[in-house]
Amino acid sequence: MTEETLYRHQIKVGSRQLELASDNFVGDSVLSEDYEEQLRESQARLQKLQAEQQELERLARDLEELNAQKKIFFSSQVEISEKLSNAVTLMDRELLAMRTELHELEQCRHLFDNRLKKIAKYDPETWTRENLKANLDKAITAIDEASDEYEEAARHFSTMRSGEIFGTSKRRSPLVRSMDHSEFLAQLKNGFAFNLPIVSIAVIAMIIYLIR
Repeated sequence: MTEETLYRHQIKVGSRQLELASDNFVGDSVLSEDYEEQLRESQARLQKLQAEQQELERLARDLEELNAQKKIFFSSQVEISEKLSNAVTLMDRELLAMRTELHELEQCRHLFDNRLKKIAKYDPETWTRENLKANLDKAITAIDEASDEYEEAARHFSTMRSGEIFGTSKRRSPLVRSMDHSEFLAQLKNGFAFNLPIVSIAVIAMIIYLIR
């Protein structure tokens, strides 16, 4: 083999080695790029899973907070509902008692006003000796009835606000006040049956003084 032929052969072998080396480099590069792509995809999936996990944890915390608030709402709802219901019931009773008291007070005022007018008509100085006794009997009866009515009204209204009018205010429950309602109204309509001894003695003393 001549030197030229040997040289050409060496060049071919070298070229072939370069081609093989180049092919190996390209292959390794492709494999490296595939691995890096898979790695990036895996990292992206991991980040997505972590984000989903964080979102689930946040939703769980929100749900737990909502459940706690719901429990607070139900508890508060029951508590305030009981308070409001009791208050409404008591207000209804109080309003009924106030209306009843107002009605009774109006009747009592009307009765007292009539008594005042009736008593004001009695004037012993205008009576003659002949009708003095009869008129005094009527006057004494009217005064006794008025005194009894006043005392009875004072006792009745002592359980109400109106008791302050008579200086005997001692508040009681609406139930107790309602029990006295019908009895007092009957007494207002029919008059009172008992006389006050002190008033009677005073009037009798006045009669004796005038007869003299």
